[in-house]
Amino acid sequence: MTKWLDNDTLHQDVVVSSRTRIARNLTNYTFPLYMSVGESDKLTDDILNSMKENYMSWNFKFVRIRDLTPRERLSYIEEHLISPDLVQKIDKSSFLLRDDEKVTIMINEEDHLRIQTLLPGLNLTDCWELCSNIDDCLESELEFAFREDLGYLTACPTNVGTGLRASVMLHLPCLTMAGNINSLVEALRKVGLTIRGIYGEGSEAIGNLYQISNQTTLGETEEEIIDKLNKIITQVVTRERNTRKYLLENKGLELEDRLFRSYGILSNCRLINSKEAMNHLSNVKLAYDAHLLNDEKFDKIIELMIKIRPATIQKDCNKDMDQEERDKIRANIIRDYFLDMEG
Repeated sequence: MTKWLDNDTLHQDVVVSSRTRIARNLTNYTFPLYMSVGESDKLTDDILNSMKENYMSWNFKFVRIRDLTPRERLSYIEEHLISPDLVQKIDKSSFLLRDDEKVTIMINEEDHLRIQTLLPGLNLTDCWELCSNIDDCLESELEFAFREDLGYLTACPTNVGTGLRASVMLHLPCLTMAGNINSLVEALRKVGLTIRGIYGEGSEAIGNLYQISNQTTLGETEEEIIDKLNKIITQVVTRERNTRKYLLENKGLELEDRLFRSYGILSNCRLINSKEAMNHLSNVKLAYDAHLLNDEKFDKIIELMIKIRPATIQKDCNKDMDQEERDKIRANIIRDYFLDMEG
Protein backbone atom coordinates (compact mmCIF):
# COMPACT_ATOMS: atom_id res chain seq x y z
CA MET A 1 0.00 0.00 0.00
CA THR A 2 1.07 3.59 -0.80
CA LYS A 3 4.37 2.47 -2.31
CA TRP A 4 4.53 5.81 -4.10
CA LEU A 5 4.96 7.56 -0.73
CA ASP A 6 8.35 5.93 -0.08
CA ASN A 7 11.44 8.12 0.42
CA ASP A 8 12.08 11.40 2.22
CA THR A 9 11.47 14.38 -0.03
CA LEU A 10 11.76 18.14 -0.42
CA HIS A 11 9.31 20.22 1.66
CA GLN A 12 7.65 17.08 3.05
CA ASP A 13 6.37 19.03 6.07
CA VAL A 14 3.93 20.76 3.68
CA VAL A 15 4.02 18.96 0.31
CA VAL A 16 2.55 15.45 0.18
CA SER A 17 2.89 14.56 -3.49
CA SER A 18 3.41 15.74 -7.06
CA ARG A 19 1.39 14.40 -9.97
CA THR A 20 1.39 14.83 -13.72
CA ARG A 21 -1.36 13.51 -15.95
CA ILE A 22 -1.65 13.80 -19.70
CA ALA A 23 -4.72 13.15 -21.83
CA ARG A 24 -4.35 11.41 -25.19
CA ASN A 25 -6.82 10.07 -27.74
CA LEU A 26 -6.40 7.70 -30.66
CA THR A 27 -7.50 8.68 -34.14
CA ASN A 28 -10.39 6.72 -35.73
CA TYR A 29 -12.11 6.09 -32.40
CA THR A 30 -15.01 7.98 -30.84
CA PHE A 31 -14.52 9.40 -27.35
CA PRO A 32 -15.18 6.94 -24.47
CA LEU A 33 -18.50 8.54 -23.51
CA TYR A 34 -19.99 7.65 -26.89
CA MET A 35 -18.32 4.33 -27.70
CA SER A 36 -19.94 0.94 -27.21
CA VAL A 37 -18.51 -1.70 -24.90
CA GLY A 38 -17.32 -3.62 -27.98
CA GLU A 39 -15.48 -0.57 -29.30
CA SER A 40 -13.92 0.07 -25.90
CA ASP A 41 -12.66 -3.52 -25.75
CA LYS A 42 -11.15 -3.18 -29.23
CA LEU A 43 -9.42 0.06 -28.30
CA THR A 44 -8.10 -1.54 -25.11
CA ASP A 45 -6.72 -4.47 -27.11
CA ASP A 46 -5.04 -2.05 -29.54
CA ILE A 47 -3.33 -0.26 -26.66
CA LEU A 48 -2.21 -3.48 -24.98
CA ASN A 49 -0.93 -4.91 -28.27
CA SER A 50 1.07 -1.74 -28.89
CA MET A 51 2.63 -2.15 -25.46
CA LYS A 52 3.26 -5.90 -25.54
CA GLU A 53 7.00 -5.36 -25.95
CA ASN A 54 7.08 -3.01 -22.98
CA TYR A 55 4.37 -3.30 -20.39
CA MET A 56 5.54 -6.55 -18.81
CA SER A 57 9.18 -5.41 -18.81
CA TRP A 58 8.03 -2.13 -17.26
CA ASN A 59 6.41 -4.17 -14.46
CA PHE A 60 2.82 -3.16 -15.16
CA LYS A 61 -0.23 -5.14 -14.21
CA PHE A 62 -3.45 -4.80 -16.20
CA VAL A 63 -6.79 -4.41 -14.40
CA ARG A 64 -10.32 -4.09 -15.80
CA ILE A 65 -12.69 -2.01 -13.69
CA ARG A 66 -15.49 -4.52 -14.25
CA ASP A 67 -13.36 -7.24 -12.62
CA LEU A 68 -13.02 -5.31 -9.36
CA THR A 69 -15.42 -5.27 -6.42
CA PRO A 70 -16.90 -1.87 -5.49
CA ARG A 71 -14.63 -1.62 -2.44
CA GLU A 72 -11.55 -2.46 -4.54
CA ARG A 73 -12.45 0.29 -7.03
CA LEU A 74 -12.85 2.84 -4.26
CA SER A 75 -9.64 1.80 -2.52
CA TYR A 76 -7.64 2.51 -5.69
CA ILE A 77 -9.19 5.99 -5.67
CA GLU A 78 -8.42 6.49 -1.98
CA GLU A 79 -4.78 5.59 -2.65
CA HIS A 80 -4.75 8.17 -5.48
CA LEU A 81 -3.84 5.51 -8.06
CA ILE A 82 -6.85 6.06 -10.34
CA SER A 83 -9.33 8.90 -10.82
CA PRO A 84 -12.93 8.87 -9.54
CA ASP A 85 -14.09 9.28 -13.16
CA LEU A 86 -12.46 6.01 -14.24
CA VAL A 87 -14.90 3.90 -12.20
CA GLN A 88 -17.94 5.62 -13.72
CA LYS A 89 -17.60 3.52 -16.90
CA ILE A 90 -17.45 0.09 -15.32
CA ASP A 91 -17.82 -1.93 -18.55
CA LYS A 92 -15.43 0.18 -20.63
CA SER A 93 -12.57 1.26 -18.38
CA SER A 94 -9.32 -0.37 -17.31
CA PHE A 95 -5.84 0.62 -16.20
CA LEU A 96 -2.20 -0.43 -16.13
CA LEU A 97 -0.44 0.07 -12.78
CA ARG A 98 3.32 -0.12 -12.37
CA ASP A 99 4.43 -2.23 -9.44
CA ASP A 100 5.92 0.77 -7.59
CA GLU A 101 2.54 2.55 -8.00
CA LYS A 102 4.24 5.64 -9.43
CA VAL A 103 2.74 5.21 -12.90
CA THR A 104 -0.86 4.51 -13.90
CA ILE A 105 -2.09 4.36 -17.48
CA MET A 106 -5.88 4.76 -17.40
CA ILE A 107 -7.83 3.54 -20.44
CA ASN A 108 -11.25 4.93 -21.40
CA GLU A 109 -11.70 7.46 -18.66
CA GLU A 110 -12.83 10.81 -20.14
CA ASP A 111 -10.19 10.28 -22.85
CA HIS A 112 -8.81 7.10 -24.39
CA LEU A 113 -5.61 7.40 -22.37
CA ARG A 114 -4.69 9.21 -19.17
CA ILE A 115 -1.03 8.72 -18.25
CA GLN A 116 -0.45 9.55 -14.58
CA THR A 117 2.82 9.76 -12.71
CA LEU A 118 2.82 10.22 -8.94
CA LEU A 119 5.82 10.95 -6.71
CA PRO A 120 6.16 12.03 -3.08
CA GLY A 121 7.01 15.60 -2.14
CA LEU A 122 7.70 18.48 -4.50
CA ASN A 123 8.96 16.50 -7.47
CA LEU A 124 7.20 17.92 -10.51
CA THR A 125 10.21 17.91 -12.83
CA ASP A 126 10.93 14.21 -12.29
CA CYS A 127 7.20 13.50 -12.52
CA TRP A 128 6.95 15.19 -15.91
CA GLU A 129 10.12 13.55 -17.24
CA LEU A 130 8.76 10.09 -16.36
CA CYS A 131 5.36 10.90 -17.85
CA SER A 132 6.90 12.30 -21.04
CA ASN A 133 9.10 9.22 -21.56
CA ILE A 134 6.09 6.89 -21.32
CA ASP A 135 4.11 9.19 -23.62
CA ASP A 136 6.91 9.05 -26.22
CA CYS A 137 6.99 5.25 -26.09
CA LEU A 138 3.23 5.00 -26.59
CA GLU A 139 3.18 7.60 -29.35
CA SER A 140 5.80 5.65 -31.28
CA GLU A 141 3.28 2.77 -31.52
CA LEU A 142 -0.10 4.56 -31.52
CA GLU A 143 -1.52 7.37 -33.64
CA PHE A 144 -2.67 10.14 -31.32
CA ALA A 145 -5.25 12.75 -32.35
CA PHE A 146 -3.21 15.92 -32.93
CA ARG A 147 -3.45 19.19 -34.85
CA GLU A 148 -0.58 21.58 -35.43
CA ASP A 149 -2.70 24.61 -34.51
CA LEU A 150 -4.35 23.09 -31.42
CA GLY A 151 -2.04 20.38 -30.13
CA TYR A 152 -3.47 17.15 -28.70
CA LEU A 153 -7.23 16.82 -29.11
CA THR A 154 -9.24 15.86 -26.04
CA ALA A 155 -12.82 15.12 -25.02
CA CYS A 156 -12.97 18.28 -22.90
CA PRO A 157 -11.84 21.54 -24.57
CA THR A 158 -10.06 22.65 -21.38
CA ASN A 159 -7.49 19.87 -21.92
CA VAL A 160 -6.72 20.67 -25.58
CA GLY A 161 -3.10 21.59 -26.27
CA THR A 162 -0.51 19.85 -24.14
CA GLY A 163 -3.20 17.76 -22.43
CA LEU A 164 -1.14 18.20 -19.26
CA ARG A 165 -2.57 18.61 -15.78
CA ALA A 166 0.15 18.99 -13.17
CA SER A 167 -0.83 19.10 -9.52
CA VAL A 168 0.70 19.16 -6.07
CA MET A 169 -1.04 17.95 -2.92
CA LEU A 170 -0.30 20.07 0.14
CA HIS A 171 -1.09 19.91 3.84
CA LEU A 172 -2.18 23.45 4.78
CA PRO A 173 -3.55 23.36 8.34
CA CYS A 174 -2.21 26.74 9.43
CA LEU A 175 -3.49 28.67 6.41
CA THR A 176 -6.84 26.97 7.04
CA MET A 177 -6.87 27.83 10.77
CA ALA A 178 -5.95 31.44 9.99
CA GLY A 179 -8.82 31.73 7.50
CA ASN A 180 -6.52 32.42 4.56
CA ILE A 181 -7.67 29.70 2.14
CA ASN A 182 -10.18 31.92 0.32
CA SER A 183 -7.55 34.56 -0.37
CA LEU A 184 -5.21 31.82 -1.59
CA VAL A 185 -7.90 30.52 -3.96
CA GLU A 186 -8.32 34.00 -5.44
CA ALA A 187 -4.58 34.58 -5.78
CA LEU A 188 -4.12 31.25 -7.56
CA ARG A 189 -7.01 31.95 -9.91
CA LYS A 190 -5.37 35.18 -11.04
CA VAL A 191 -2.25 33.29 -12.19
CA GLY A 192 -4.15 30.49 -13.94
CA LEU A 193 -4.04 27.89 -11.18
CA THR A 194 -6.82 26.26 -9.18
CA ILE A 195 -7.12 24.67 -5.74
CA ARG A 196 -9.29 21.61 -5.10
CA GLY A 197 -9.94 18.96 -2.47
CA ILE A 198 -8.17 15.72 -1.70
CA TYR A 199 -9.40 13.80 -4.77
CA GLY A 200 -9.38 16.68 -7.26
CA GLU A 201 -12.31 18.40 -8.93
CA GLY A 202 -15.52 18.41 -6.91
CA SER A 203 -13.96 16.84 -3.81
CA GLU A 204 -13.68 18.14 -0.26
CA ALA A 205 -10.47 19.28 1.42
CA ILE A 206 -10.55 16.66 4.18
CA GLY A 207 -7.72 16.74 6.71
CA ASN A 208 -6.53 20.14 5.39
CA LEU A 209 -5.26 18.44 2.23
CA TYR A 210 -5.53 20.47 -0.96
CA GLN A 211 -4.50 20.00 -4.59
CA ILE A 212 -3.13 22.94 -6.58
CA SER A 213 -3.01 22.48 -10.35
CA ASN A 214 -2.85 24.34 -13.66
CA GLN A 215 -6.12 25.42 -15.27
CA THR A 216 -4.93 25.94 -18.84
CA THR A 217 -3.27 23.47 -21.20
CA LEU A 218 -3.29 25.57 -24.38
CA GLY A 219 -0.79 28.35 -25.08
CA GLU A 220 1.94 27.13 -22.70
CA THR A 221 4.54 24.42 -23.14
CA GLU A 222 4.75 21.55 -20.70
CA GLU A 223 7.97 22.98 -19.28
CA GLU A 224 6.35 26.39 -18.74
CA ILE A 225 3.42 24.77 -16.90
CA ILE A 226 5.76 22.81 -14.63
CA ASP A 227 8.04 25.80 -13.98
CA LYS A 228 5.16 28.12 -13.04
CA LEU A 229 3.59 25.55 -10.72
CA ASN A 230 6.95 24.87 -9.05
CA LYS A 231 7.45 28.57 -8.33
CA ILE A 232 3.93 29.07 -6.95
CA ILE A 233 4.08 25.96 -4.76
CA THR A 234 7.35 27.16 -3.25
CA GLN A 235 5.60 30.43 -2.34
CA VAL A 236 2.64 28.57 -0.81
CA VAL A 237 5.02 26.40 1.25
CA THR A 238 6.70 29.55 2.57
CA ARG A 239 3.32 31.10 3.39
CA GLU A 240 2.18 27.99 5.31
CA ARG A 241 5.44 27.89 7.29
CA ASN A 242 5.27 31.60 8.09
CA THR A 243 1.68 31.21 9.29
CA ARG A 244 2.74 28.24 11.41
CA LYS A 245 5.50 30.35 12.96
CA TYR A 246 3.07 33.19 13.64
CA LEU A 247 0.54 30.90 15.33
CA LEU A 248 3.21 29.29 17.50
CA GLU A 249 4.59 32.66 18.58
CA ASN A 250 1.28 34.44 19.13
CA LYS A 251 -1.22 31.70 19.94
CA GLY A 252 1.13 28.98 21.07
CA LEU A 253 -0.78 27.68 24.08
CA GLU A 254 -4.10 27.70 22.23
CA LEU A 255 -2.54 25.90 19.25
CA GLU A 256 -0.77 23.30 21.42
CA ASP A 257 -4.00 22.63 23.32
CA ARG A 258 -5.84 22.02 20.05
CA LEU A 259 -3.16 19.72 18.67
CA PHE A 260 -2.68 17.65 21.81
CA ARG A 261 -6.43 17.29 22.28
CA SER A 262 -6.41 15.60 18.88
CA TYR A 263 -3.55 13.39 20.05
CA GLY A 264 -5.57 12.40 23.12
CA ILE A 265 -8.72 11.63 21.13
CA LEU A 266 -6.86 9.48 18.61
CA SER A 267 -4.94 7.64 21.33
CA ASN A 268 -8.14 6.65 23.14
CA CYS A 269 -10.98 6.56 20.61
CA ARG A 270 -13.20 3.49 20.32
CA LEU A 271 -15.37 4.75 17.44
CA ILE A 272 -14.32 7.44 14.97
CA ASN A 273 -15.63 8.36 11.53
CA SER A 274 -13.42 9.07 8.57
CA LYS A 275 -13.76 12.86 8.47
CA GLU A 276 -13.14 13.32 12.19
CA ALA A 277 -10.13 11.01 12.06
CA MET A 278 -8.64 12.88 9.09
CA ASN A 279 -9.01 16.24 10.82
CA HIS A 280 -7.42 15.01 14.07
CA LEU A 281 -4.60 13.30 12.15
CA SER A 282 -3.99 16.59 10.37
CA ASN A 283 -3.48 18.22 13.77
CA VAL A 284 -1.06 15.49 14.86
CA LYS A 285 0.93 15.88 11.64
CA LEU A 286 1.13 19.61 12.32
CA ALA A 287 2.36 18.91 15.86
CA TYR A 288 5.12 16.72 14.43
CA ASP A 289 6.06 19.20 11.70
CA ALA A 290 6.15 22.01 14.31
CA HIS A 291 8.51 19.85 16.45
CA LEU A 292 5.98 19.54 19.26
CA LEU A 293 6.15 15.75 18.80
CA ASN A 294 9.57 14.21 18.22
CA ASP A 295 9.00 10.57 17.29
CA GLU A 296 10.10 10.27 13.63
CA LYS A 297 7.50 7.59 13.03
CA PHE A 298 4.92 10.38 12.96
CA ASP A 299 6.16 11.30 9.48
CA LYS A 300 4.00 8.38 8.28
CA ILE A 301 0.73 10.14 9.17
CA ILE A 302 -0.19 10.56 5.48
CA GLU A 303 0.04 6.79 4.98
CA LEU A 304 -2.21 6.30 8.01
CA MET A 305 -4.70 8.79 6.52
CA ILE A 306 -4.97 6.57 3.45
CA LYS A 307 -5.12 3.35 5.44
CA ILE A 308 -8.15 4.48 7.46
CA ARG A 309 -10.29 5.54 4.50
CA PRO A 310 -13.59 3.59 4.22
CA ALA A 311 -12.96 1.41 1.16
CA THR A 312 -9.34 0.73 2.08
CA ILE A 313 -10.38 -0.57 5.51
CA GLN A 314 -12.90 -2.92 3.88
CA LYS A 315 -10.43 -4.09 1.25
CA ASP A 316 -7.74 -4.81 3.85
CA CYS A 317 -10.27 -6.71 5.99
CA ASN A 318 -11.72 -8.40 2.88
CA LYS A 319 -15.32 -7.76 3.89
CA ASP A 320 -18.11 -5.25 3.45
CA MET A 321 -18.93 -3.29 6.60
CA ASP A 322 -21.54 -0.85 7.82
CA GLN A 323 -20.41 2.53 9.13
CA GLU A 324 -20.28 1.54 12.80
CA GLU A 325 -18.04 -1.45 12.07
CA ARG A 326 -15.76 0.71 9.91
CA ASP A 327 -15.62 3.33 12.67
CA LYS A 328 -14.65 0.64 15.19
CA ILE A 329 -11.91 -0.86 12.97
CA ARG A 330 -10.63 2.64 12.16
CA ALA A 331 -10.35 3.46 15.87
CA ASN A 332 -8.49 0.19 16.48
CA ILE A 333 -6.01 0.91 13.66
CA ILE A 334 -5.33 4.41 14.95
CA ARG A 335 -4.96 3.34 18.59
CA ASP A 336 -2.54 0.59 17.61
CA TYR A 337 -0.52 3.11 15.61
CA PHE A 338 -0.32 5.49 18.58
CA LEU A 339 0.48 2.70 21.03
CA ASP A 340 3.36 1.69 18.76
CA MET A 341 4.57 5.31 18.87
CA GLU A 342 4.51 5.29 22.66
CA GLY A 343 6.19 1.90 22.83
